[in-house]
Amino acid sequence: MSWEDTYKVWQNNTNLDLSLKQELNEMADDSKTLEEAFYAPMEFGTAGMRGVMGPGINRMNIYTVRQATEGLANFMDTLDQTDRQRGVAISFDSRYHSQEFALEAAGVLGEHGIPSFVFDSMRPTPELSFAVRDLQTYAGIMITASHNPKQYNGYKIYGPDGGQMPPMESDKITDYIREVKDLFAVKSMTQAKLRAKGLMTLIGEDVDLEYLKQIKTVSINQELIDKFGGDMKLIYSPLHGTGKVVGGRALQNAGFKDYTMVPQQAVADPEFVTTPFPNPEFPQTFDLAIELGKKQGADLLIATDPDADRLGAAVRLPSGDYKLLTGNQIAALMLEYVLTAHEQAGDLPENAVAVKSIVSSELATRIAEAHHAKMINVLTGFKFIADQIKSYEETNAHTFMFGFEESYGYLVQPFVRDKDAIQGIVLLAEIAAYYRSKGQTLYDGLQNLFATYGYHEEKTISKDFPGVEGKDKMAAIMRKFRAERPTSFAGYQVVETEDFKEQTKTFADGHDEKIDLPAADVLKYVLDDGTWIAIRPSGTEPKIKFYVGTVGEDVKDALDKIDQFEADIDKMTK
Repeated sequence: MSWEDTYKVWQNNTNLDLSLKQELNEMADDSKTLEEAFYAPMEFGTAGMRGVMGPGINRMNIYTVRQATEGLANFMDTLDQTDRQRGVAISFDSRYHSQEFALEAAGVLGEHGIPSFVFDSMRPTPELSFAVRDLQTYAGIMITASHNPKQYNGYKIYGPDGGQMPPMESDKITDYIREVKDLFAVKSMTQAKLRAKGLMTLIGEDVDLEYLKQIKTVSINQELIDKFGGDMKLIYSPLHGTGKVVGGRALQNAGFKDYTMVPQQAVADPEFVTTPFPNPEFPQTFDLAIELGKKQGADLLIATDPDADRLGAAVRLPSGDYKLLTGNQIAALMLEYVLTAHEQAGDLPENAVAVKSIVSSELATRIAEAHHAKMINVLTGFKFIADQIKSYEETNAHTFMFGFEESYGYLVQPFVRDKDAIQGIVLLAEIAAYYRSKGQTLYDGLQNLFATYGYHEEKTISKDFPGVEGKDKMAAIMRKFRAERPTSFAGYQVVETEDFKEQTKTFADGHDEKIDLPAADVLKYVLDDGTWIAIRPSGTEPKIKFYVGTVGEDVKDALDKIDQFEADIDKMTK
C-alpha cells in the first residue's frame, strides 16, 4: 500500500480521534509532511520508539501507542499465568499527551486481562525502572521523548529486571507489533472500566518513598556531607520535567538543605518555554541557572532532562563565572570520587568494576586502572550496562561500582537498571562537598584529574538526516566508510579499525581479532597519537553521531586536535 493509500484510510476513518482529524485536515495541502507521516510505520527498536506527535503511522499518537502495547500484550499472552499477572508498571513525563498515552497503554493491556500499575502523575524514567523491580512487575512502559524538543514523544519497554527489555524478548515483541496491521482495530479499555475490573492500580507516593529510601544509599560519606554540605549553595533545574517531583527531596534527604530550584524551570510545561531543547548537554539550558547562581554565589549548578535520566552540571570558576562540564568530565569526577572514597573507607572490593559505552572517554579507564578496578566496555545503550550488572549478580565475578555513557547518563547503585539523574544529583553534590573540604571546587578537581591522568577532551558531532531520504543517506555514509577503509584522519595514522557490525578488529599490519560484543552498526578507529573516533547512526533520531576523543599535552592541545579531526570528518561526509 502506498503512503497516499494509507493516508486515505486515515482520512476516511469516521471514528478517528477528533484532534488528530483536525491535524490531518490542516496537513492536507502539505504533501511532504503527509509523506513523512505515512510512508512507513514507526520503527520499534531495542530502545522502543520515538518520534514527532501527530496523525500517521510514522507518528506518535494513540493508535501507534495502542499498536505497540498490543504487541507487548500479545507477547505477554505467551507467558505462563504467573508472569502475566505480575503486570506492567507505567510512567510518563511532562510532555503533551504523555499521560493520555500511558492510560491508552493500560487500556490495551486491560483488554488482555493484564494488570497495570500506573503512576498518578509524572515520574522520572529511573523511578519507573525502580518500580518494575520494587513491585516485581513483569514489564514497564515509560512514555517519554527524554531530551528531545516539544514536538516529540516516545515509548520504552522495560523487562523484569528493570532494564530495557533484553534483545531476545524485544525482538519477539517487535515481531508481534509488526503483526498488528490494523491500528484502528486495537481495543483500549477506559480508565473507569479498568479500575472497576481491578486491572489498574494507581501508584505514587508509596513508590516515591521506597525509591528515595534507596537514593539515600548513594551517599558514601555522610559525615563529610554533614560537615561541608549542609550550607553549600546548590541550584537545581528539572527543565520543566519529572525531576521536580523527587529531585529536591533527594537532595534534602541526603543533607543538602541549601538548594534552590530554578523557579521558571520548575514548572511542568510541555512547551519547554525557557529552553526549546531541554537537554542538559546544551549551554542554553543553564542560562537561568547561571543567572540565579551568580546572585546566590552557588557552588554548583545541576540540571536534569525532562524524564530525569540525564544530568548536566556547571561549576564555579575562580572568576565567579560558571563552566559547563561534559558528560565524560562529570563521569570522571564521579568515578574518581567513588573509588577514592571506598578506598579511604577500606571497603573497595578487590573485584571492583566500572562499565562504560565504547564511545565514552578513556579518561575513566585510566582512573579505574589507577585504583585497580576493571573497566568494561559495552555497546551504546544503558541496557548493555544493565546486562553486565545482572551477569555480575549471577556469577559474582565483579562488584559493580559505577556505569556511564558520555551522553550525560550515570548509575551508582544498581537498584535502578537505567541511567539515573536523581542518583547523580546526590552524588555530584557530595563530590562538591568533598572538594570544598579541601578548599577547592569541582573545577579544581577536574584540573587535578587532567594533571594526574592526562588532558582528555571529547566531542560528539551530530549530523542530521531528516525526512524520507534520511535513512538512505545515513546508510550510504556508513557503506562509504566501510568501503573506503580510511587509513588516516587529519594526518594521524589509523592503527586499529573496529567494525562492530562485522564484530572484527583489524590492525595496521592486517591481522584481525574477534570483538566479543553483539553486532551493532558502529565503526571505531584508534589513531597513532591515542585519539579514537567512532561513527554510529542513532537508534532513536535521524542522525549519525561522530565521537572524537583526544589526549593532549594540555587542554588547548587536546581541543586543537579535536578541531582538526572535526574539519576532516566534515570533508569526508560531504
